[in-house]
Amino acid sequence: MPVDRFFLLEPGAARPGRIPLPPAFAVKAMTEDTEGGFSLLEVTVAREIPSHVHHRADESVYVLSGVLEIEYQGQLHQAPAGSFVLLPRGVPHALRPASDPPPRVLQISAPGGWEHYLEDLVEAGPAVLTDGRLDPAKINPIAAKYQITYQDQG
Repeated sequence: MPVDRFFLLEPGAARPGRIPLPPAFAVKAMTEDTEGGFSLLEVTVAREIPSHVHHRADESVYVLSGVLEIEYQGQLHQAPAGSFVLLPRGVPHALRPASDPPPRVLQISAPGGWEHYLEDLVEAGPAVLTDGRLDPAKINPIAAKYQITYQDQG
């Protein structure tokens, strides 16, 4: 591993991206930092993430605090602090907060790219929402670039 890729983030720090992300998302390692291998974010899961499929990336989640609810293959799972879950590519899953305050997690996508997808969503703003909720029909055109498909909830 080349020495020039080393960096140390102080507590509470995040890697700067193309645009600032909301406080719920702190990028710890960008895709470019890992030569495409993965991205690592600290995320507060404050709202439901509707059912979706990553066609290219495996997603790993380690719960730092609170309780995360995971819907996977029609079953609901509760993941309290200290839990780890591997969400393999190609399988639909949904994530929901199941505690107050909402869960904080470390989220790894391998290969990387998740942070750039979030930047695109932030740029889209409320255009991806319907009645304050993420709308799969509105997200999918953005998600397609990252080989992610949200499933229609209707």
